[in-house]
Amino acid sequence: MKGKQTVWDMVRSLAVIGVVVAGIYMFIPHDENADPTHVVDYRVETATARRAAPYPVAAPVGLPAEWRATSVSYERKNANAWHLGFLDPDKQYVAVEQSSDASAKNIGTVTRQAKPTGQSQRIGDQDWERWDGDKYDALVRQEQGHVTVVTGTASYEQLGALAAALEFKQGR
Repeated sequence: MKGKQTVWDMVRSLAVIGVVVAGIYMFIPHDENADPTHVVDYRVETATARRAAPYPVAAPVGLPAEWRATSVSYERKNANAWHLGFLDPDKQYVAVEQSSDASAKNIGTVTRQAKPTGQSQRIGDQDWERWDGDKYDALVRQEQGHVTVVTGTASYEQLGALAAALEFKQGR
């Protein structure tokens, strides 16, 4: 019988495989309504960055639980770049970006090419520059030797809420 298989044999084999796959799909639990957001704990990375960075590292204190941290990193070799990303209560992305590279090029990179508006926003006792972009808007605060950027797809109100919650500490 070798060499005498037909297209019909192949169709029957694929049908059997399809029935098995459908059966597995039906019996494995899955929830289409589940939130796929992977939440991260940023406490250890924050402590590490605060010990390593040459500037006071910003991390929020007292944000409501609806703000979920989704990404965190510190890269010493990349101009001491600190990144902490969140989803806000409206499921918009908001990130804190800090670096010892305060150049307009670096700010443009982390804000996805946002441009300064010439306006400022008062948050606490600090003035932050507003930057507008096609993808991200941003609040920028330049200090001696570093820059802090709060950026994302969220409204200026939400960007301001994160900026207001930031605590700047250095662990040295």
